[in-house]
Amino acid sequence: MSTKHSFQAEVAQLLHLVTHSLYSNKEIFVRELISNASDACDKLRFEGLNNAALYEDAPNLEVRVAFDKAAKTLTITDNGIGLSAQEAIDNLGTIAKSGTREFMGKLESQKQSDAKEQGALIGQFGVGFYSGFIVADKITVESRRAGLAASEGVRWVSTGTGDFEVDAIERPARGTSVTLHLREDALDYASAWKLKGIINKYADHISLPILIQKEEWKEGEDNKGGEMVTTDVWETVNQASALWTRPKKDVSDEQYTEFYKAVSRDFEPPLAWSHNRVEGSTEYTQLLFIPSKAPHDLWNREKRGGVKLYVKRVFIMDDAEALLPVYMRFVKGVVDSADLPLNVSRELLQESRDVKAIREGNTRRVLSMLEDLAKSEDQAQKDKFASFYAEFGGVLKEGLGEDFANRERLAKLLRFSTTSSDAVSVSFADYKARMKEGQEAIYYITAETLAAAKSSPQLEVFKKKGIEVLLMTDRVDEWALGFMNEFDGTPLQSVAKGAVDLGTLQDEAEKKAAEEAAETFKPLLAKLKEALKDKAEDVRVTSRLVDSPACLVVQDGGMSNQLARMLKQAGQSAPDTKPVLEVNTEHALVKKLEGSVHFHDLAHILFDQALLAEGGMPADPAAYVKRVNALLA
Repeated sequence: MSTKHSFQAEVAQLLHLVTHSLYSNKEIFVRELISNASDACDKLRFEGLNNAALYEDAPNLEVRVAFDKAAKTLTITDNGIGLSAQEAIDNLGTIAKSGTREFMGKLESQKQSDAKEQGALIGQFGVGFYSGFIVADKITVESRRAGLAASEGVRWVSTGTGDFEVDAIERPARGTSVTLHLREDALDYASAWKLKGIINKYADHISLPILIQKEEWKEGEDNKGGEMVTTDVWETVNQASALWTRPKKDVSDEQYTEFYKAVSRDFEPPLAWSHNRVEGSTEYTQLLFIPSKAPHDLWNREKRGGVKLYVKRVFIMDDAEALLPVYMRFVKGVVDSADLPLNVSRELLQESRDVKAIREGNTRRVLSMLEDLAKSEDQAQKDKFASFYAEFGGVLKEGLGEDFANRERLAKLLRFSTTSSDAVSVSFADYKARMKEGQEAIYYITAETLAAAKSSPQLEVFKKKGIEVLLMTDRVDEWALGFMNEFDGTPLQSVAKGAVDLGTLQDEAEKKAAEEAAETFKPLLAKLKEALKDKAEDVRVTSRLVDSPACLVVQDGGMSNQLARMLKQAGQSAPDTKPVLEVNTEHALVKKLEGSVHFHDLAHILFDQALLAEGGMPADPAAYVKRVNALLA
């Protein structure tokens, strides 16, 4: 009995974008559908570890590609795990991924003319099956899940618009057949010659045999004319050996690139890769790739990693998060272990000593790749590192708080803007090399934007003294820097925390003047502290301001107002701490406070303006405006 179902709204939207955005690279559908077929066979092999009966009737797993020019169809068949009726409805009608709605919004925001950019986003998300609609105006899927009776087959049919139909069918063989009803402008895909070329390009690495119908030339009557016709003979068109098992010298850069695109479902080539066989107490092969573009869900820390796990060439699981730390979740690739048991579970992965060794080895390898790019004298390699850092620098910083063993290596890879350079290119080592004589700390400031950092009042004395300050504008910066107190023996100091001590860079006259000001204005400071007791922890004379009347700072070790705001915006708890108000006693506004009949209002305006200057918002904006207007009037 046929039943009709509606696509999930996001699927319908995605189908429209697929058919309108990927026209410049139509052949990508072959890679996607063959990858799906290969995955289905891998899943059967894995389930078969505990239930060999699932594929006793057809133990040789394979993918077959057939075409019919007269019927205008192309069919890709696998004898893998297959789909039940409910799985067909669930898997082919919805996108069960976190962040789907945000992803669709990001796609919609791309200009329609920017097809390449949209294509890259779609590839990162992984449209898989839906890519068939690039060349087909109708797709028919017939499937039976391994272990179910022949009468429990399912047929799924859709024209790729708003809905699809599902029927129960009799299907003797397990596995899945995807039949594309080709559009008139895509009939050239019903050709063995064309399909062989695409399969060799995109799917040569797949370890299963991919078979295609042979074509032969048939002469016309009286030897006049003729045509290519399909035969009942099948031929294997790929090497059918896992690419990572081949010697590096036998794998071309193009093959590595296409393998990456297949395992990552990315449209862009990788930035770098590393292929190694590791021997010792733990033996495994690693083929790890660094993407050139960040995925749409990079900041989702719940997302599993991008490394596939194999054991003795048998696929075990996708996204084995135990093989790399969370801050390296952008890495894609495969790991093939010679030691792990075939029935290893995610729980066992977390406890295994062998997995810990693999994880540490993979981490070191990724860091080595990045270090090679960062240290290279070759401009192209330098550009690659700059590109990597622009995409993934923020997430790399998470490692400072999560990977103590590699903290020093990570610190050397970090790059920042400074008060001397807007480009995110200055390392801690670069900064140290040009520190002023007598400077005893690496100074930095965190802010929500580069503009906010550059205009911060806390920088005034540093600008006056010609001291460079690192400008940190990633959301993760303050949290990450909390785990790093020094670099190569030089302490790190936030210019917005604690009292400013410039050491020998501040002459004795300046120090004496600051001390005298603190004593002279002691009554005023006490009065300000009383007026602002609900807002400020303390009020003191500043040594960091030159032009501004006041600024807010926090005590050493305290959480900045910026980080507290970010946590609250994200719905997380933050300690309810009060900042310290520092006032510039040389400023006319501060001098005007003494004896003013508007002292209370001026005190609050002073505080709120300091809050605004660092990107905050007064607790009561209406009260702030009222006070300012009253004074202006």
